[in-house]
This record gives sequence, C-alpha cells and structure tokens, in this order.
Amino acid sequence: MDTGASTAAVDWSAIDTVLLDMDGTVLDLRFDNWFWREHLPAHYARARDLDPAAAWGLLESKFRAVMGTMNWYCLDYWSHELQLDVAALKREVRHEVRFLPGAEQFLRRLATTGKRRVLVTNAHPETLAIKTAHVPLSAHFDATHSAHGFAVPKEDPRFWARFRAHEPFDPARTLIVDDSVAVLESARRHGIAWLRAVRQPDSARPANEVTGFPAVDRVAELLQAIVPPAIPGLREGAAPS
Repeated sequence: MDTGASTAAVDWSAIDTVLLDMDGTVLDLRFDNWFWREHLPAHYARARDLDPAAAWGLLESKFRAVMGTMNWYCLDYWSHELQLDVAALKREVRHEVRFLPGAEQFLRRLATTGKRRVLVTNAHPETLAIKTAHVPLSAHFDATHSAHGFAVPKEDPRFWARFRAHEPFDPARTLIVDDSVAVLESARRHGIAWLRAVRQPDSARPANEVTGFPAVDRVAELLQAIVPPAIPGLREGAAPS
C-alpha cells in the first residue's frame, strides 16, 4: 500500500521493482520538444518549400490526429507520413540528448538498493537505440523495454498485462515514475501501488500542474529516502564521482 499517497514520499522498503519512463523522467524532454517543434518542422518546411508557420500548421494537425496511439511514437510511421528520414535526423542531433538534472545521480544511488530497475518507454526502438548510444542509459537498468514490442502504448490498459507477462513484477511492490498522467492512470488501473508523476519533464519550461498523483519536479527528489551503503575508506560528507 502506498502510504505516501498524499505526498511524494516513498517507502523504499516496500518496493522491489522500479519502472522508470525515459523522456521527461530520466532524460530531458527539452530535446524532444525542440526536435518535434523546431528541428523537424524546419526540415519539413524546406522539403515542401513552405514557410515555417504553414509547415507547423500542417504538422500540428498530423500530430493531433494520432496523439496517444502507437503511431504517435513510431519513427517508421512519421518517416512514411512526412517523407523524411526521421531516424537519420535524430541521429544527426543525438549530441543534444541529456539527462535531466540529478537523474543520473538518482540512477546511481538506486543501483545500490538491490531493486530491479526497468526502463519502460513508449519511444520507438530506434529512438531508444539512438539515445542509449549517446547517454549511458543501459548501464543504469537491469532491463530496457519499448512499448512497440507490446503493440500498444503504456496509456492503453492492455499494455500492462502484456508487459507483465514478459517482465514479471508484483504490482503491490512496484513503483512507477512517469511524466504522463495518462500512463499513471493506466498503471493504477492495473494495480501498481506506488505511482509518482514528474512535474518538470522539460528543464527549459516551468513545472506542470499535476493533480491526482503525488508528484516531484524531478526524479532526483526521490533520492532523499535512499540511503547509500557505507563505502570503506570514504570520509564522511564525501561522495563517489
């Protein structure tokens, strides 16, 4: 039972599995917002000989039409729909991918707890590969999963039964952290007991207002309750780099 339901507090002794989202939870959503709102539209405008405002108007309509579906997250779909190599465009700017402030420190500390650490994202497998090639995500997780392997996004109630058949976990002893309220609502319906929202998925934008779930500005705030193990020879107050 989530005894911290009215706060962001987490009882780590009651948790065996930690499910973390990628973009907006451990990685800065600033990259994705820039890519889809500025970088890709600029390429689309040049390819179609459109002015930027007209290009964005067309793209925004296309985005809204599939938002929340698997196509929304699918690079293959967008490459076909826009007649652009979207994966190649992402690879060209992968150096802009960053951890959210404090997220890597959180992941390092989490590794000392013995919890099973699972990255589960709606991102396309190619997006996952591009980002993990630039930032050391894989080193911080016991397993990484794209929802594309389960044919439905995390918002879909069918996702969790399919995912759990592949990645067994006890919902009563599982924590999920995500910047999507729709995903958290779906996880709650599946019985996951510990749910935490991220209010500031994009470091360049103000924090979002979140209702219905305990929330932190950034996942690093959950560090407060994780006590690192004693390290012989490490002086008090020091920390490993």
